[in-house]
Amino acid sequence: MEAVERCACVVRGWARRERARRCLPWALAGGTLAGSLVKELAPLPESYLSHSANVLNRYFVKMAWGWTFWLLLPFIALTNYHLTGSARTVLRRLSSLLVGTAVWYVCTRFFSQVEHFTGGCYASAAPDEAARKEPGASKEQCRGGGGFWHGFDISGHSFLLSFCTLVIAEEMAVLREVKTDRGQGLHVALSLLVVALGFLALTWVGMFLCTAVYFHDLSQKVLGTLFGLLGWYATYGYWYLRPFSPGLPPRGPGSGLKREGLRE
Repeated sequence: MEAVERCACVVRGWARRERARRCLPWALAGGTLAGSLVKELAPLPESYLSHSANVLNRYFVKMAWGWTFWLLLPFIALTNYHLTGSARTVLRRLSSLLVGTAVWYVCTRFFSQVEHFTGGCYASAAPDEAARKEPGASKEQCRGGGGFWHGFDISGHSFLLSFCTLVIAEEMAVLREVKTDRGQGLHVALSLLVVALGFLALTWVGMFLCTAVYFHDLSQKVLGTLFGLLGWYATYGYWYLRPFSPGLPPRGPGSGLKREGLRE
């Protein structure tokens, strides 16, 4: 448990830094640009992570929102109830996960439609017009028949990983207000969740950079990242500041914190 506690302290230190949270969107935007330039100008040699079948991609990235959703759900419930003592507030804040699910679904469906309407079926991995197959085929029919579908593929990984990372950072900012006694069940549970969310955020950033240096074209990654940043800003930067929204995590003296029982 001591190792978990040490890791939790490191993650808490990062999560409590307002400057780190504010710089994160710029760091992600810079990361996708820098990684894309590396891919175009000085490609890195192939590695385990450059293959889409790697374990992290298959079992984590492809289910990134699911991992983020199910770890944030108990974290938001515990921290918000601890600070406010209101089940109604907890339910309201948990609805932000449903909003995030809607953002994920709408954006990924939009990306799929863009790829469908801008693409075509080819007999080879390279989009050679001489090898183009029947124009009426859908992406599923094309691949089912052994063909290759080529269209404008906005990077779903760049979108999803940037969006998930920013959502985790926003929700973990509440740790600046959470104070518990060591040895309490709540402290132990939160420490485990903090470590898990910190590991998840680190994984998302690492795989985001792998996407930047190994996959997609520059424009596809820039657009994917832009959608991730817009999804985050439209919710946490705009809508959640308004009434009749899930609201932001409790922050500061004016956030309706439950003062009694908060101890170091």
